[in-house]
This record gives sequence, structure tokens and C-alpha cells, in this order.
Amino acid sequence: MSMSKLIIVESPTKVKTIKKYLGNDYDVTASMGHVRDLPAARLSVDIKNDFAPKYAVIKGKEALVKELKEKVAESDYVYLATDPDREGEAISWHLAALLGLDTDKKNRITFHEITKSGIEAGMKEPRSIDMDLVNAQQARRILDRLVGYKLSPFISQKIRRGLSAGRVQSVAVRLIVDRENEIRAFKPEEYWSLDAKFTAPCRKMFSASFTGDETGKVKITTKEQADSYIARLDGAKYTVTSLKKGTRKKNPAPPFITSTLQQEASRKLGFQPQRTMRTAQELYEGVDVAGIGTTGLITYMRTDSLRISEEARAAANQYIAEAFGEKYLPEKPRYFKSGSNAQDGHEAIRPTSPSLTPEKVKGSLSADQYKLYTLIWKRFIASLMASCVQNTVRAEITGATEEDAANGRYCLFSAAGYSIKFDGFTSLYEESTDSENSDSNKKLPELNKDDSLKLKELVGNQHFTQPPARYTEASLIKAMEENGIGRPSTYATIITTIIKREYVKRQAKMLIPTELGEATTGLLKERFPKIVNAKFTAQMETQLDEIGEGKENYVEMLHGFYDEFDKTLQKAKEDMKDVKIQLEEDVTDIPCEKCGRLMVIKTGRFGKFLACPGYPECKNAKPLVLKTSAKCPKCGSQVIEKRSKKGHTFYGCESWPKCDFMTWDKPTDETCPKCGKSLFKRKGGMLVCLDESCGFEKKAERKSKKKDDAE
Repeated sequence: MSMSKLIIVESPTKVKTIKKYLGNDYDVTASMGHVRDLPAARLSVDIKNDFAPKYAVIKGKEALVKELKEKVAESDYVYLATDPDREGEAISWHLAALLGLDTDKKNRITFHEITKSGIEAGMKEPRSIDMDLVNAQQARRILDRLVGYKLSPFISQKIRRGLSAGRVQSVAVRLIVDRENEIRAFKPEEYWSLDAKFTAPCRKMFSASFTGDETGKVKITTKEQADSYIARLDGAKYTVTSLKKGTRKKNPAPPFITSTLQQEASRKLGFQPQRTMRTAQELYEGVDVAGIGTTGLITYMRTDSLRISEEARAAANQYIAEAFGEKYLPEKPRYFKSGSNAQDGHEAIRPTSPSLTPEKVKGSLSADQYKLYTLIWKRFIASLMASCVQNTVRAEITGATEEDAANGRYCLFSAAGYSIKFDGFTSLYEESTDSENSDSNKKLPELNKDDSLKLKELVGNQHFTQPPARYTEASLIKAMEENGIGRPSTYATIITTIIKREYVKRQAKMLIPTELGEATTGLLKERFPKIVNAKFTAQMETQLDEIGEGKENYVEMLHGFYDEFDKTLQKAKEDMKDVKIQLEEDVTDIPCEKCGRLMVIKTGRFGKFLACPGYPECKNAKPLVLKTSAKCPKCGSQVIEKRSKKGHTFYGCESWPKCDFMTWDKPTDETCPKCGKSLFKRKGGMLVCLDESCGFEKKAERKSKKKDDAE
């Protein structure tokens, strides 16, 4: 009788794929992510007992744990195959604790890609649970819990009910607030450019810019100065006095790691980080590909390593040689150096099979999967291709009247351009940047030294120096990575959290701090400078990495942090005993009908409400009514926005309880062409008339191509 073997993975998506490759000897089941955690209702950390965590089965997972226990009891051998990172290691440890498995036994396996070879490789190398990695995850979890549970009540009391602080989220908000303050403090400086258009002997036109005169480089700062140069050049002759030709190499970008994937998907596809990671997870866990079956299309997507396996490199080289030709392979294989604090447990993000081109799998993928897979595939293949070689040319043009020339006076103009000598990797893919500069990407006509040029146009253009740009999601992830804040697995969640909690708002693609975000950051900077200090947070990330590598004791690290943090908190509580920070955005123009003061918006258990600031002398409070432009289809009164006890938005009649109209559909300012009543928008994009006797509906027009990405 054959032995029954059980494999526990995190995601149910993987189950089918793994089962297909391992056959009937194995039963594969999913834990559905974490099964045990610190209960949310209390601190759940015993500070006096070396920060011992008090774990419990996550609410709603009791039946799943019972089912897993039954499966373990029926199996001769159990393998824990959760995700191959710190979080996955901790889930395996929690599973082992709940299911009574021996943590010293070699029952932990990892799959870096969900393919036949990836699964076979993982099965060959079972190991025991890595307690250093588990302790690193525990330390992070406990740290975050301590900061969240101790700091959040303090800032809620001082600013607004229901606020939260976080060890990493608060630093991310500070980056955005600091950038906003830089923009406010910025004083623009005027400068001018002199822009010329010339006709070359071959009759082609090109642009050049003024760079200086006989005294050297010149910076033009006023209109008068610009005008004086234009006057000086009246009737001037222009000659090409210098021509520098050369070649330059342009190397491809390395394959993706988590942060660069999120940045590039934001720039090229308009994807928010959460959307990118959700789609990447689907591609990693397995997609049903026509003619192949279910297979993972990319390697594990949470990584900061640029390492590529030699097998993948060989497969990519073979594809490049066949599809493009041998000359598109570099002379020497290209290796990329990972960042100094990168974990080398994983490879870079790459296609599991380079020969599976995006076009081959297009019919098996959703629109998002296809877009992201194309991006990952192209970036990886291009990273191993030959460099692009460009022919460069820089022309220096001298302009002077006869009189000036005789006196050794002249003006200098410069024009630069390039042409492609060999396209190399650019035939497939080029990396985007946050600020695309196309000025240098121009081709110059054929020019020779001593060529006479005809001036077609010479104009002065006013400019002002620009303040630093606000962060986009892409540039914030880049800044967090550069500052060592957070880890690949947390970037997307952090951005989602700070927007959801209204510390930051998204405007177009820009991240702008709210008044709440600025007030919270100001309080934390003043009272808890270390908590919102990027260097301190990065130092803690390094310590967590060292715990993961077995170089540091996690209990000692927690003591080192908490003992000082607690003293700072107690002092802040004492110093600010009677202090309350009032936000301008919370003050309304609605007078209190009892005492005449302007009412303020407060946040309670069930959301926002209006309250008199004169509390406790005046205790007047009433619901906050957010009116919409729609009219009730039953009685014609105004439709208002409401909140359920769970915080979900719904819409109802302002005449309630006299009128019981209620809907989840969103009111619009459009009216029904049949009956003239307000139209409501349903999920799925249908506009509907909610008058039961009418029943009109039509498909809503999309306002903009990228609306989904902006929501």
C-alpha cells in the first residue's frame, strides 16, 4: 500500500497545478493564507514576558483548521509548501503548531515557480522550518502591533477618533508631507532660453539653443538680457564651427524586482500597485494555457534579487538567437548586481518559460494578465540582449555680425542628436521614466564643419525653475526602496492604507497629503521623531533582516525599541494632557441651532457626524447629511448618502422614515428620457431608472480610457 502524502499550500489556485504534476500519490490542499494571528481586539503581546505573542486561530477559519487536522491525521507524511518568503515561513510554522507537526522534521518545501521543473526542484529539497525567518516575521508583527496599539489611541485622542499610526505607513506619509512642504517653500527663479531654427545646406531644418558667447557659458535671467542678444545677432551669419561625432552604448534595464515592476506597471500600464501585485500573483500561481494545461507563467513576484538561473538564461539566449539572430546576443553574458540589502532567496521576476511568448498565451489570459505578462516577458528578454549602439553628433554653431566677428565677439549655439547604428535590445523594449525627455531623441541633418547655415527663427522663451514633483505611486515606491522603508511584500499595501485612511489623497497620478495627514505627521515629528524618521525605520528593517539571517536575537531587538518608545509615549501623554488639535477641514458652515457656534465634523463608531464644538456645555449632535444631485424616485425628495453599520455606502431618501427608498446604486445627475426621474449607476456600468413602473436602462458612457485605473 502506497504512503499518503499531504501538501499544504497557501492559495487554492496552486492546488490544481501542483496536483497535476505530482499525481495521485499526493493530496494538495490550501490554508487560504494565514490561519493564526494576533487577535485584533486586544494588544495580544505580553510585554512583561519578553513580548510573548498570544496567537489565536483567525476568526472564521476554525472549520478550515478542523478540516486540515483531519487531513493530517489521515496522511503518512505532511509537507508545508507555503510561499517562499518570510511571511510564508511564518505561515508554515503556525500550521505546524496548530496541526501538531514537528518543526525540526524536514517537512518544509518551497516552489519558486509553479511549473513542472519548479515543483520537482522543490520536492527534491525538503528542509526543516527556518526559525530565524519565522522570528524575523514575528518581530515585525510584534513591532507593528506595539506601535499601532500604543500610538493610535494617542493620536486619535489628540486629533480625531479612529486614527491609526504605523511603523512604516507613518514614514511613507512623512515623505509625502515633506515633499509638499518643499513645494510650498520653493521660490521659482526666472530664466530665458534663446531658441533658434536653422536650415542646413541639405535644406533640412533643425533646432539649436544658445549656450554662451566669447566670455564662456552664459545664463540668461531677464527678458532685457535675452532681447539684447537677439538685437546683437541682427544680421549675423551662422557657421558650423565644431562637429563632434561619436558612438555610445545604451544598456538594457535589469529584469524586474517587485519595486521596479510596480513602478513600470504604473508608468506604462496605469496600474496601481495593488492591481499589479494581484495580477502578478495570478500569473505566478498558474493559468490554464491552451495546449499546455495549468502552469505558472512567472517566477515568485515578491523579490528584491536580480539573480537569474543559468537554465533561464540559456533558454532566453536560445530564444533571442532564433527570433532576432546571433548578433542580438551580447559578446559577454550580462549579470546584474542586486542591491546591498537584497535577499537572495529568489530570482528576479521572469517568465518561467522564455519560449512562451505573450502572443502564444494571449488567448488564455485576461486583459490585465496579458498586459503584465507582456511587460515582464519583454523586460526579461531585453535584459539579456545586446546593447543598443547610437551614432551621436553634437554641432557647435557660431553666430556673429561682420563687426562683432572683427572684434572677436560671437554667440554660440549648440545642437545635438543621434541616430541608431544598431538597435539591440531596443527592438523589443525600453524602460520608461517618470519624466520623459524627448529633446535629445532627435536626429540632426547631415552637417559638415564650416557649413553656412540660414537662420529661420530666433526667439527668446521665458522659463521658471520648477519645484520638486509630487510623488506618484511609482516614485513613492522608488523613494521607499531607496530609503530602505518597507519590503517588496509591503509597498502596495502601505500605499493603499495611507489613501484609505485619508492621510493622503490621489489626484490624477499625484499623491497629496490631506490636512489630516499633515497634522498627524506634525504631531509624530514633534513627539515621536524616531517613528517617522526614515533612517531609523531603515535601520530597523536591517535589524529584521539580521534576525532572518540568525545574526540578531529578536527579543533583544524588541526590548531595544520598546523601552525607549514607551518612555517617549508616557512623556507625550503627560505633556499634552489637555491638548486637542482642531483641523480646519473638520469645521463646517452649519451653525448649532442651540448655541450658534459653527458645528464640526466628528468621527464615531458608525462614521462621521456633526457635533457642537462647545461640548460639554452644549451637547448638540446630529447626523452628517451628504446630499446628492438625485431625486427620490418614490417621493421626489433629495437622495442622500448614508453609511451602514459596517461602513458601506448606500443611498436613501432624506424623508426617511416617511419614505423607505434605499439603494446601493450610485446616484447620477442624468435623468431618464422616458419619465424624467434621476438615473442611478449599477455595478457593471448600467444606468437604470429605479421607478418600478418605468424600468428604463442604458449602458453608461466611459468618460475616459484610463478611468478604471484612477478609481
